[in-house]
Amino acid sequence: MIISMKRGATQEQIDRVKELIEGFGYRVHESKGEERMVFGAVGDERGKERLTCLEAQPGVEKVIPILSPYKLASRETNPRSTVIDMGLGVSVGSTRLLVIAGPCAVESQEQIMTVASALKDSGAHMLRGGAFKPRTSPYAFQGLKDDGLVLLSQAREEYGIPVITEVMDIASIEIILEYADCLQVGARNIQNFQLLKQVGKTNKPVLLKRGMSTTIEEFLMSAEYVLSEGNSNVILCERGIRTFETATRNTLDISAVPVLKEKTHLPVIVDPSHGTGHARYVEPMAYAAIAAGADGLMIEVHPRPEEALSDGPQSLRPHEFRKVMEGIKRIAAAVDRTL
Repeated sequence: MIISMKRGATQEQIDRVKELIEGFGYRVHESKGEERMVFGAVGDERGKERLTCLEAQPGVEKVIPILSPYKLASRETNPRSTVIDMGLGVSVGSTRLLVIAGPCAVESQEQIMTVASALKDSGAHMLRGGAFKPRTSPYAFQGLKDDGLVLLSQAREEYGIPVITEVMDIASIEIILEYADCLQVGARNIQNFQLLKQVGKTNKPVLLKRGMSTTIEEFLMSAEYVLSEGNSNVILCERGIRTFETATRNTLDISAVPVLKEKTHLPVIVDPSHGTGHARYVEPMAYAAIAAGADGLMIEVHPRPEEALSDGPQSLRPHEFRKVMEGIKRIAAAVDRTL
C-alpha cells in the first residue's frame, strides 16, 4: 500500500501515520518529495484492509493499493527514476550514462593497473574485476580472493575510479565492503535470498545480474529482497538469458530494458560481453542497449584476451574499447543522454 500525505501535512500528522502503519505490523518505506511525504507499507497483504482506514486519518490524502508483488521496486511506489551515487563523483540513473569496464578476473597487478589506466583514458566511470570467481568447473581459476581485492583498491587509489566486484557468499561480504564501492551479485546467486538479505543490510550500492533462467518478475522480486532490508541503492543488469540458440553464449534480452524501465524506478544497465560471449558482438549490442534506454553498460576489457584466465573470447582489448566508447557517445547524443 502507498499512503500519500497531503501537501502541508504537519510533522505531528506524519509521525502519527507512520506510528499507525508500524502498529499494524508493516515496515515503513519513506519517500519525501518536494511537496509531500509518501509512505510505502510493506508486509502481509492480508491486513491491507486496516491500512485503507488511514484515509480517515488527519493529514492523509489517499491510500493506494500496489498491484505488483515487488512493492518497493515498483514505479507505483516511486514514479521518479532513482539516481544512485556510486562514489568518487560517479552516479547511475540520470541522463548521464554509466560505463563499467574491466577484466572478468583480477589476475595480477600489472594486468589490473594496465586496464585501469586504459579505462580512465577512454572515459569509463568504474572498474570491474572479480576477486572471487564463481566458475562452472571446480578446476578453473577461482580468483586471487583477498589479494585481488587489494589490487582493485590500489587501482582505485591510483586512478581515482570506483570499483565493483562480485560477492559470492555471506562470509565474504565484510572484507569486500572494505575495498569495493559497489557489490555485484552474480547471475548464479540472483535467487540466493539469504545473500540478498545480507547485502540489503549494507550501505553500499548493489548490482544484481539477471539469472540465466530468471523472468523479469523474479528479477524484480530479487531486488525487492535487497530493498526490503533497507538498502535502496540497487542497480539491475541484463546479461543474457539461456535459450535454445547456440550462436551466442547467451541470448541478450534487449527488450528487457524498456520493460524494466516501465515497471521499476531502479537503474538498468546491460552487459553485452556476457550477453553474447563474443568480442565481435559487444559493440553493436552496446549501442542497441543504449538506444533501448539502458542507463549504462558493463563491458569486459583485458590487455591480452588470448592470455586471460577467464572469459577471454568476449573481452575487448583497450584500443577496441576506446573505439566502442566513441560510438557510445554518438548513440547517447541521439537519445538525449551524455557520457
